[in-house]
Amino acid sequence: MQIEVVRAKFRNGVHSYSFSPNGLQLNVGDYVIVDTEKGRDIVRITSAIEKVDESEILEPLKNVLKMAEEKDLAMAEENYKKAEALYPEIKQIVKEEGLEMKVINIESNYNFTRITVNFTADDRVDFRDLVKKLADKYKTRIELRQIGPRDCTRILGGLGVCGKECCCSQGFGIENQVTIKMAKNQGLSLNPNNISGLCGKLLCCLAYENQYYVEVLKIMPKVNAIVSTPEGNGTVVYNDLLKKVVSVKFEDDSSSEIKEFPLEEIKIK
Repeated sequence: MQIEVVRAKFRNGVHSYSFSPNGLQLNVGDYVIVDTEKGRDIVRITSAIEKVDESEILEPLKNVLKMAEEKDLAMAEENYKKAEALYPEIKQIVKEEGLEMKVINIESNYNFTRITVNFTADDRVDFRDLVKKLADKYKTRIELRQIGPRDCTRILGGLGVCGKECCCSQGFGIENQVTIKMAKNQGLSLNPNNISGLCGKLLCCLAYENQYYVEVLKIMPKVNAIVSTPEGNGTVVYNDLLKKVVSVKFEDDSSSEIKEFPLEEIKIK
């Protein structure tokens, strides 16, 4: 059975979530109020309404309740700023509680019925007393969320080794699973200092062109393989994967010479 869904992102979110359009005519870029397990919130539509098989929906589909009006957006902006302003105060409370955790930022939903405290910590933290204290003080639901290094960098921002804003801060890369094999595929140095981002994890951008390298590696000869060229047989010493050019070494009794050949002129023996 097929059902209609629309995808949307929460404020500062990187993942899109599916919602039922609930009979509304929605366009990309619209701001709408949705129902969630944690209460109502405002999201931005990121893809047009489409029909998908019901089996593809892993969790119960929540509804888009209505279009967000100007007054809703104004209230949301005011509450977002209100939550952000609580950072120094909550940070001080955490310090007074003696908890080994670093507060990264404070967020709220659009109507301030929930405050989310994002934090990092080396170990698990028992923050039950802290939650009670914050709930009593701010008279709203409190959620403490421990985040990892990538999410921390996404929130705080910064410049990567390329000199540009970190991919994760721009909403790119963080959805991809980055592995050391991607660096190997691209022939990069495996020195952690060269392939790690500000978060200390592998660079998100390693995933961008990985599929290209995977496909090219299937057709390029392996280094040290014996190949046939228009100038005779030789040994592969290097592959330029972007240009699809093979460097081949020829040896005779007195010298050795390296020449480059386009892949189409190479035959693997």
